[in-house]
Amino acid sequence: MATVRVLQIGDVSGSSGMGALFLSLKSIVKDEKIDFVIVNGENASSGFGIDESDYKAFMNMGVDVITSGNHIWQKEEIYPILEREDNILRPYNYPPGTIGKGYVIKNGIAVINAEGRYSMTPIDCPFQTVGALVEKIRKTTKLIFVDFHAERTEEKEAFAFFLDGQVTAVCGTHTHVQTMDEKILKNGTAYITDLGLTGVLDSVIGSREDKAIERFLTQLPIKSEVKEGKATVQGVVIEADKDSGKALSIKRISR
Repeated sequence: MATVRVLQIGDVSGSSGMGALFLSLKSIVKDEKIDFVIVNGENASSGFGIDESDYKAFMNMGVDVITSGNHIWQKEEIYPILEREDNILRPYNYPPGTIGKGYVIKNGIAVINAEGRYSMTPIDCPFQTVGALVEKIRKTTKLIFVDFHAERTEEKEAFAFFLDGQVTAVCGTHTHVQTMDEKILKNGTAYITDLGLTGVLDSVIGSREDKAIERFLTQLPIKSEVKEGKATVQGVVIEADKDSGKALSIKRISR
């Protein structure tokens, strides 16, 4: 049986997250015999968005595809790169005509980026749009990895069951807290509710705790500030059968 091993990394937050990824990625790829790397990079630039230098850094590290979410629009300098390059994605279920691409097929592996609708920007239904897209992609490859950038666990779990057997993996991002529910669903799709945070874990979802506390105490619109310091890389390693596209194993990493 021919297999492929894919590494999916949770939201990279700020310069500490970028530094941790830089220091750890090559060793993780070597130790885990990784063939393909997917990283959510939407918080790379000081916790909000991704700029051109971050994009180049990800490419130099050996990342195959950068996924994102609602913060992808924060740095306008990334817009031309989103339009021009295939290896950086915005959520697929934004309206037609939105700049950028929501999926890519590279080296026989499809990566889809989707965004949830609960407590998020009102956009198209991820179930309907991604369901139709998966039917199209499966004519080319059955190795399909989905980054579902969503707030609510209920929506993430329902989305995974909806796609079970049609995609290789559904991995949640956005909440920045790594969950311990990694599993393979009954029809062969690997799932985890959230990949976690690549950044400072001693924080409030990657941001300074004092700013978060002040915001909750005062109810004022105090802007979050990314916390810098000793950081951790979190995500999962998924092994899949190349022919069927079904997941064979899923393992959490936190390094």
